[in-house]
Amino acid sequence: MDDLSPFCCRNAECPLYGRRGQGNIAVRARYGPHRRRLLYCKGCKKTFSERQGTPLFDCRLDDATAGAVLAHLHEGCGVRQTERLLGVHRDTVMRLGRQAGLHAKAAHDELVAFSPQDQQGAGR
Repeated sequence: MDDLSPFCCRNAECPLYGRRGQGNIAVRARYGPHRRRLLYCKGCKKTFSERQGTPLFDCRLDDATAGAVLAHLHEGCGVRQTERLLGVHRDTVMRLGRQAGLHAKAAHDELVAFSPQDQQGAGR
């Protein structure tokens, strides 16, 4: 049985939007050569990919290879070096790196918007 607790509804109009572990997410089907899960919300009946909202959305690499690309970039390997070591085209490496960076920036901006003010640092 699939563990669906990390997933939440992606439909902003759904009353369960963004709430994990509510039991409203189910697997509708599997698709593609890597058998990705197509999920749906039982509340609003919307369907979405398990990778939607992640840097790996619309990436056709398997999870291990995509993770290895991001790990190489994180360790400071260049695009061409990563291409050569993993056998992945450099455009794919650049696209994944760009998507991961944009995703990290959006997550950072969202978290910083809700972080408390530093009262000790104010006025310095």
